[in-house]
Amino acid sequence: MENITLGQNGPSVTPLCIGTWAWGDKLFWNYGNGYGTQELEGAFTAALDSGVTFFDTAEVYGMGLSEKLLGQFMQTASKPVQIATKFGPLPWRFTGQSVSDALTESLKRLQLERIELYQVHWPFAFFLSQESLMNTLADEVKQGRIAAVGVSNYSATQMREAHQILAARGIPLVVNQVRYSLLTRQIESNGILATARELGVTILAYSPLAQGLLTGKYTPERGETPNGVRKIDPRFSKEGLEKIAPVISLLHSLGEKYGRTPAQVALNWLIAQGNIIPIAGVKTPEQVKQNAGALGWRLNTDEIGQLEQVSRPWLS
Repeated sequence: MENITLGQNGPSVTPLCIGTWAWGDKLFWNYGNGYGTQELEGAFTAALDSGVTFFDTAEVYGMGLSEKLLGQFMQTASKPVQIATKFGPLPWRFTGQSVSDALTESLKRLQLERIELYQVHWPFAFFLSQESLMNTLADEVKQGRIAAVGVSNYSATQMREAHQILAARGIPLVVNQVRYSLLTRQIESNGILATARELGVTILAYSPLAQGLLTGKYTPERGETPNGVRKIDPRFSKEGLEKIAPVISLLHSLGEKYGRTPAQVALNWLIAQGNIIPIAGVKTPEQVKQNAGALGWRLNTDEIGQLEQVSRPWLS
């Protein structure tokens, strides 16, 4: 498995990232109902066994529980693990010290002295200026508590501003974590992808399977509904599923050719774009094994083009 360097000279990580939003989250993912610590530890171990050692979390996931669980599991890990976590610019955090304090708490929960990638979870920082925020993160890189700085959900303009502030301190911006999949291709039309390529910023793609829509599990005929708040998402309605049917059909067709699932084909399409790492959310060892099946093979140029063509309605 060939690793990918984050940004121009950031950490070298696996081409697939394991997302841990569901680890400890009861509100959206019903943590504790059908899966718990045992399943998550199994998922963690399965990831390492399949060669995937890059995990993404955030202080807000499960109100810190996601970080705690990762910290716990890492104590007996069979190989080195790389962790990305995220700082939430909440209204009461308006000083550089509040950023450093949040980092301290994340490091405690993760039982680490240094984080590979520390990202700003969203661009709206309330009373905390981007200058203060980015300069504090640059200070933390110099002090050795952060290996690399990233952002999440930043527009092209916001990404460029963060990049400029950090560059003045000699620190690269290595990633922008944004929603990206065959059914959410807006970053190709709103300038984010082009700007990331210009600045040498890697895209971490969250919701790469469109919260399950690209697995092929949900079809207009089957009438199966997802758990949690996805129940009220119109994309999972009969009309929504009928709209995506051509995309799912092509994923099935290509999957049959390669002996892969629709989800594995959808993840492979993202990886094939170059300098893009999908963050695949998991709750069980089986899901990890499924997602890891996106690695070790590659769609050809024609097939990438076919998927690009059929998913064009989701460019905007």
